[in-house]
Amino acid sequence: MRWHWAAVILVLWALVAVCAPWLPLHPDAVSLTHILQGPGSDMWLGADDIGRPVLDRLLVGAGTSFRVAVWVVGLSAVCGTLLGACAGYFGGFWDRLLVLVVDVFMAFPGILLAIALAGLLGPGIGNLVVALSLVGWVGYARLARAQVLSVKRRDHVLAAQALGTGSWRIVLRHLLPLISAPLLVEATFGVAAVIVAESGLSFLGLGVQPPEASWGSMIRDGVRYMLVAPHLVLAPGIALFLVVLSVNLLGDRLRDRLDVRSQRMTLGGAGG
Repeated sequence: MRWHWAAVILVLWALVAVCAPWLPLHPDAVSLTHILQGPGSDMWLGADDIGRPVLDRLLVGAGTSFRVAVWVVGLSAVCGTLLGACAGYFGGFWDRLLVLVVDVFMAFPGILLAIALAGLLGPGIGNLVVALSLVGWVGYARLARAQVLSVKRRDHVLAAQALGTGSWRIVLRHLLPLISAPLLVEATFGVAAVIVAESGLSFLGLGVQPPEASWGSMIRDGVRYMLVAPHLVLAPGIALFLVVLSVNLLGDRLRDRLDVRSQRMTLGGAGG
């Protein structure tokens, strides 16, 4: 798949997610005469085990995954970047404390820690966002700290310090713009990871609760009827596969473009 098609898929996913509340969808409409009905002209993707339209639930599930991804990546990126940048710039006790906390979090597999937190907080989309954010900030903090350590001795940062510029102003105005490129790439791949994590937790019953639609819960409900109604698993599974693949492809494309740009800046500086 070329990255152009990946961009089209992601734009369609975002449009469906944003416009789903205003579309004439009936994801919870039960029809006993259409139970486990296959795809057809009246129901393009068929019906589930209680007669609800799979297409409508698939589109509403796209909105669920989109909201969770935006909230989790946004909260994780903002909190992790600020903590990592401040720790790398100020150093000392706070830097050692952050490294210790990051090491503790990274000692556990992320998905297992998310499952444990979701189990403690209870099911629901709000608790799901909190659980995934508490796990997701670690990667951004570690990356931001490493990037700040490599750029905080640059000439313009030292000049700002010599002029008496405040530390927070230096972090926000001089350091964060320098480290934004790798953090943007990290956030792009983080979207794919959050979508998979949300689907996995919903599959386990720790995420979105019935009757609200989620791709993970749709796959869980369809597994029991895999042999007689495979469309219940194939429809959300293919949608999940295409969105995650598209996000990863665009992340690779963005990383390659930013690497080329950084190489040109490095060569230009060396030539000067």
